[in-house]
Amino acid sequence: MSCSTRSRCGSRRDTGRPAPALAQALELVLALDVGAGEAGRWLLPSGGRISQIIALELWDFESWYALATRQARLAREAGALVHLQFALNYLARAHLLAGELATAALMIEEDHLIAEATGNPPVADTEVMLAAWRGREAEACALIEATAQEATARGRGRLAGFAAYASSVLYNGLGRHDVARDAAWQAFERGQLGHGPLVVSELAEAAARTGDVAAVRAALEWLAERTRVRPTEWALGIEARIGGLLSDGEAADSCYRESIGHLGRTPVRSQLARAHLLYGEWLRRQRRRRDARDQLRTAYEMFGSMGMAAFAARARAELRATGERARPRGPGAPELLTPQEEQIARLVAGHLTNREIAARLFISASTVEYHLRKIFRKLGVSSRTQIARTLRNGKEIPAQQD
Repeated sequence: MSCSTRSRCGSRRDTGRPAPALAQALELVLALDVGAGEAGRWLLPSGGRISQIIALELWDFESWYALATRQARLAREAGALVHLQFALNYLARAHLLAGELATAALMIEEDHLIAEATGNPPVADTEVMLAAWRGREAEACALIEATAQEATARGRGRLAGFAAYASSVLYNGLGRHDVARDAAWQAFERGQLGHGPLVVSELAEAAARTGDVAAVRAALEWLAERTRVRPTEWALGIEARIGGLLSDGEAADSCYRESIGHLGRTPVRSQLARAHLLYGEWLRRQRRRRDARDQLRTAYEMFGSMGMAAFAARARAELRATGERARPRGPGAPELLTPQEEQIARLVAGHLTNREIAARLFISASTVEYHLRKIFRKLGVSSRTQIARTLRNGKEIPAQQD
């Protein structure tokens, strides 16, 4: 049985007309041979940000990441430090969704270093999102409140939307779904460009857990309008997951499996882990404990490797409810990378040279080489290309947790 969610949706607005034009525009921007010339000068202040929002609206993660990477490179090459701060934060958001929190944290740290050196304020919104995904309640709540106050004082609707979105992530992770639903609905209603792909899944999950079926259906209908014209793997994966929240029996099972299939073909690994978690929770409630353990164990391991502590705790609690404890690492488990080794591994995967990594982390190139030898041994690889392939293929880097 296939998971058919679109048949549940009633009348829709015609949202499809702009999509082909936006997709064509995005392709043209991506095809630009951008360097230090006129195209680069145009893209630096405005074009990069606008094109990234378009990529998000089209549920095109790969283009979003490519554009954010190019924007950061242009700003760095031009020595445009203010633009680099924003570019680093845009790129960090993509890494957050990919479950690469350590890499996102590096970029936020560089933003703070630039701010300290130049006297410019750091960019606040991505740091809020990082704290929320990590599940650090005290830190995240303080940042969310400060961000919301700044947004109100300065009349910045996008910043207020980010604060609400971060709150929904935080409280979904902590299992306080009533608070998450209210925050997600606030962000969803704002309708800020580029925010919908981030918040719609938070709204659907929180609403489903609080019995607000109308809000779940609203989220599904909103998304179905978009998958009808832009059926990307990311969008289809979230649509199927929401369909699972609204379904029972074989239909729900099919939806969750379809969601995992779609999301497994994307770099959006934070959402893949969430799909495993929701499927495992549903299976446990169906008293299919053995199947539930497989899904919950996968979710727990993924969240743990990503540093998403609150979601990992949710998965661990569900595992215990099936009668299984999350097993400690045995003597045959892979040797863990230190936090700095993990950072270097991810920068290597991003095609940075030893000299570039040394400059980014404020260490010597010989220190980078020393750490690389340890990374090769721990990961069982022999080249930089293999490190990149390990990440690209979705394998987890066995990293020590904070």
